[in-house]
This record gives sequence, structure tokens and C-alpha cells, in this order.
Amino acid sequence: MLKFCTLFSGSSGNCAFIGTDRAKLLVDAGVTAKSIEHELGLIGEDPGEVDAILITHEHIDHIRGAGVLARRYGIKIIANDRTWRAMDQEIGKTEPEQRIVIDASSGSFYVGGLEVSSFTIPHDAADPVGYTVSDRRHRVTVATDTGFLSPSLFEHFKGSDAVLIEANHDLDMLENGPYPRYLIARIRGNRGHLSNVSCGELASKLALGGTRAIILGHLSKENNLPEVAYETVRRTMEESGVVIVDHTDVIPPDFFAPGSVTSEQAGGQYPAEAGLVVAPRYGHSKVILI
Repeated sequence: MLKFCTLFSGSSGNCAFIGTDRAKLLVDAGVTAKSIEHELGLIGEDPGEVDAILITHEHIDHIRGAGVLARRYGIKIIANDRTWRAMDQEIGKTEPEQRIVIDASSGSFYVGGLEVSSFTIPHDAADPVGYTVSDRRHRVTVATDTGFLSPSLFEHFKGSDAVLIEANHDLDMLENGPYPRYLIARIRGNRGHLSNVSCGELASKLALGGTRAIILGHLSKENNLPEVAYETVRRTMEESGVVIVDHTDVIPPDFFAPGSVTSEQAGGQYPAEAGLVVAPRYGHSKVILI
């Protein structure tokens, strides 16, 4: 069974957990090691059992605690070559065997039985990527900091049971907020961040194709609100024919039971259903068990 949730998500720091009984991964470690240790404990996980940290890109809100965690627990840090070169000084000293360099063009690799693959995302960093993690039965995909919805990006998300995608900003709040014009242009550009509206379009396509759980992440503190992001994406998904299913603290395994019929497979006869979660900035999200 795959366990998936965000521990932190937003411009102040990002970290997500994906794990099984055999392997445990973090995607990014953009807050202090102490904060990550605390949130892992709250979801019943031991930081000493984390096998690797997958780094998406070198911005500080994605790597702040990675070096400390690696030194404290002997955790491997995995990133591509250009990202390693961009973040090396910030990570600090680690053992050679902890520094894993991957090549996005060489296919997937394995961590304790989990298959991991990376893919390029459009963002203003050295070589930013998203990750798909699979236990060969189910797939989870994580990609925030995405400037626009390219067809290739959608293909990497497609077929995943659960995804973490970016709902960074509300367009009206961004345009009428405190940011200078150059920063607004950067955020709205093709290497910036995804708006709530664009996120809703992506979420709708994914849910209609069979994705069952969608986490909205990397919300801007200045240009978004959790309730605004949720309502915008929910409305877009429901207008597309997706039924939003509410859960409490956990989205359970039976929600992902085999044999579920997607709207596309049934020719629109049955509604697609999806759980929709907004990732908190300063704590863990609902836990998804697949």
C-alpha cells in the first residue's frame, strides 16, 4: 500500500511523503529538518527510516532541510546533475554514497522496490523536474512550480492514482496585489507558476481519465487563499462532470479499488469521482492510502 501526503506546501517550504512498508521517500525538503521530523511523527513515520529525498529543483523552499536530514540520518539525496551543481553549496557536506545523480533521459530507477521516474517541468530553475513513484500497482505523481500546461506535462500525470499539482495563485489577487509588475509577469509566464484556473483544467482532465485523488499545492501566501483555490478548482471539475467526494483525515484504500469505471471508459455514462485536497502551508495534508 502506498501512503502519500504533503508535509508542507507553499512558497515558505515544500515537502511531500511517499512510502510503503519497504521504502520511504521525501519529495523535496524545503523547511527545517526539525519541522519535517515533527510532521513525519504526526503521520506515524520515523525520519530515520526515510531512504531518499527526491529534489525537484534548487530553490531554497525545496532544499532548505535536505542537507541536515541527510547528515543526521544517512539519507540519500537524489537530483539531476544541473540541479546538484546549482544546490551543492546550500546542501553542504555529505558522503559520496549519499549524493545520487540521475539522468532524466535514462528512464526510471528504483528505491527499495519503488520505481521512480523524473520528467521535465517548465520553471525558472536550472533543470526542474517532477516525479512519478510507483509500487507497480499504483502511481503517484508530484509536480509543482509549473509555468504552463504542456501536452507532455499532462502525459506524465495521466494514469496516476493520486497527484500533487500546483494551484499557486488567483489571477485577480495576483493582478491587484502588492507585487511589482515584473514579478507578476514572472509568475504568469511560461516558466512561472500555475493559476487556480489552469490547475482546475488539469485536475478535470486527470479526474475524467481516472485519477482519484488530487492535492492542490504550492499556494501563494500573498496571492491565494485555500478556500479560493479549492472553490475555483472544484467548480471547474464539477462543470466538467466530475463528482467531488469528501473524506475526513484519510482517503482510504477502498476509494482506489480496482475495477472503478472512469467517465471516459464508460463513454460518459458514469460520473468520474475524485477526492480533492488543499495542502496546508505549515502542516501535513490528508493522508492518502492507495
